Amino acid sequence: QVQLVESGGGLVQAGGSLRLSCAASGRVFSRFAMGWFRQAPGKEREFVATISWGGDNIYYADYAQGRFTISRDNAKNAVYLQMNNLKPEDTAVYYCAAMPGWRGSYYSHEYNYWGQGTQVTVSS
Repeated sequence: QVQLVESGGGLVQAGGSLRLSCAASGRVFSRFAMGWFRQAPGKEREFVATISWGGDNIYYADYAQGRFTISRDNAKNAVYLQMNNLKPEDTAVYYCAAMPGWRGSYYSHEYNYWGQGTQVTVSS
Protein backbone atom coordinates (compact mmCIF):
# COMPACT_ATOMS: atom_id res chain seq x y z
CA GLN A 1 0.00 0.00 0.00
CA VAL A 2 1.01 3.58 -0.66
CA GLN A 3 -0.62 6.46 1.18
CA LEU A 4 -0.60 9.83 -0.55
CA VAL A 5 -1.40 13.20 0.99
CA GLU A 6 -1.52 16.37 -1.11
CA SER A 7 -1.05 19.88 0.18
CA GLY A 8 -0.38 23.37 -1.11
CA GLY A 9 -3.66 24.19 -2.77
CA GLY A 10 -5.46 27.46 -2.22
CA LEU A 11 -6.88 30.60 -3.75
CA VAL A 12 -4.68 32.59 -6.08
CA GLN A 13 -5.21 35.36 -8.62
CA ALA A 14 -4.75 34.76 -12.30
CA GLY A 15 -1.08 34.95 -13.20
CA GLY A 16 -0.02 33.75 -9.78
CA SER A 17 1.78 30.60 -8.72
CA LEU A 18 1.25 27.66 -6.40
CA ARG A 19 3.39 24.69 -5.48
CA LEU A 20 1.57 21.49 -4.72
CA SER A 21 3.22 18.78 -2.67
CA CYS A 22 2.37 15.12 -2.32
CA ALA A 23 3.80 13.17 0.59
CA ALA A 24 3.98 9.41 0.21
CA SER A 25 4.30 6.68 2.80
CA GLY A 26 4.17 2.94 2.71
CA ARG A 27 5.93 0.93 0.08
CA VAL A 28 9.19 1.91 -1.59
CA PHE A 29 8.36 5.26 -3.13
CA SER A 30 11.27 5.21 -5.55
CA ARG A 31 9.77 2.18 -7.34
CA PHE A 32 6.61 4.07 -8.30
CA ALA A 33 6.00 6.43 -11.16
CA MET A 34 3.93 9.40 -10.05
CA GLY A 35 1.32 11.52 -11.70
CA TRP A 36 -0.79 14.59 -11.12
CA PHE A 37 -4.38 14.75 -12.30
CA ARG A 38 -7.11 17.31 -11.82
CA GLN A 39 -10.88 17.41 -11.83
CA ALA A 40 -12.97 20.51 -12.29
CA PRO A 41 -16.65 20.64 -11.28
CA GLY A 42 -18.80 18.81 -13.78
CA LYS A 43 -15.81 17.53 -15.71
CA GLU A 44 -13.92 14.27 -15.88
CA ARG A 45 -10.59 13.82 -14.19
CA GLU A 46 -7.78 14.79 -16.56
CA PHE A 47 -4.07 14.20 -16.79
CA VAL A 48 -1.68 16.98 -15.79
CA ALA A 49 1.82 15.52 -15.62
CA THR A 50 3.76 12.37 -14.84
CA ILE A 51 7.29 11.60 -13.73
CA SER A 52 9.21 8.33 -13.79
CA TRP A 53 10.63 6.79 -10.66
CA GLY A 54 14.08 8.20 -11.40
CA GLY A 55 12.74 11.59 -12.41
CA ASP A 56 14.27 11.45 -15.88
CA ASN A 57 11.14 10.74 -17.88
CA ILE A 58 8.50 13.48 -17.69
CA TYR A 59 5.37 14.23 -19.67
CA TYR A 60 2.88 17.07 -19.49
CA ALA A 61 -0.57 17.74 -20.81
CA ASP A 62 -0.47 20.35 -23.55
CA TYR A 63 -2.10 22.98 -21.36
CA ALA A 64 0.51 22.38 -18.64
CA GLN A 65 3.58 22.47 -20.85
CA GLY A 66 5.65 25.55 -20.14
CA ARG A 67 3.63 26.59 -17.09
CA PHE A 68 3.76 23.57 -14.78
CA THR A 69 6.79 21.64 -13.55
CA ILE A 70 6.63 18.21 -11.95
CA SER A 71 9.50 17.01 -9.79
CA ARG A 72 10.21 14.45 -7.09
CA ASP A 73 12.54 13.91 -4.19
CA ASN A 74 12.84 10.19 -3.47
CA ALA A 75 14.82 10.84 -0.29
CA LYS A 76 11.81 12.74 1.06
CA ASN A 77 9.16 10.48 -0.48
CA ALA A 78 7.59 13.48 -2.15
CA VAL A 79 6.45 14.69 -5.52
CA TYR A 80 5.74 18.30 -6.40
CA LEU A 81 3.85 20.32 -8.96
CA GLN A 82 5.01 23.89 -9.46
CA MET A 83 2.29 25.84 -11.25
CA ASN A 84 3.04 29.25 -12.71
CA ASN A 85 0.97 31.75 -14.67
CA LEU A 86 -2.21 30.20 -13.37
CA LYS A 87 -5.46 30.76 -15.22
CA PRO A 88 -9.08 30.57 -14.04
CA GLU A 89 -9.51 27.42 -16.10
CA ASP A 90 -6.88 25.74 -13.91
CA THR A 91 -9.40 25.77 -11.07
CA ALA A 92 -9.89 22.16 -9.98
CA VAL A 93 -9.15 19.60 -7.33
CA TYR A 94 -5.64 18.32 -7.94
CA TYR A 95 -4.75 14.71 -7.14
CA CYS A 96 -1.45 12.92 -7.01
CA ALA A 97 -1.33 9.27 -7.92
CA ALA A 98 1.18 6.42 -7.89
CA MET A 99 1.65 3.42 -10.14
CA PRO A 100 4.26 0.65 -9.93
CA GLY A 101 6.85 0.72 -12.66
CA TRP A 102 9.51 3.07 -13.85
CA ARG A 103 7.42 5.19 -16.24
CA GLY A 104 4.09 6.83 -15.63
CA SER A 105 0.98 7.05 -17.76
CA TYR A 106 -1.50 9.55 -19.11
CA TYR A 107 -4.37 7.27 -18.06
CA SER A 108 -5.84 7.51 -14.60
CA HIS A 109 -7.00 3.90 -14.54
CA GLU A 110 -3.38 2.73 -14.61
CA TYR A 111 -2.62 4.34 -11.26
CA ASN A 112 -3.16 2.18 -8.21
CA TYR A 113 -3.02 4.75 -5.43
CA TRP A 114 -4.56 8.18 -5.05
CA GLY A 115 -4.49 11.02 -2.60
CA GLN A 116 -7.55 12.82 -1.33
CA GLY A 117 -6.92 15.89 -3.48
CA THR A 118 -6.22 19.55 -2.84
CA GLN A 119 -8.37 22.40 -4.11
CA VAL A 120 -6.85 25.02 -6.40
CA THR A 121 -8.96 28.07 -7.16
CA VAL A 122 -7.77 30.75 -9.56
CA SER A 123 -9.69 34.01 -9.57
CA SER A 124 -9.82 36.29 -12.57
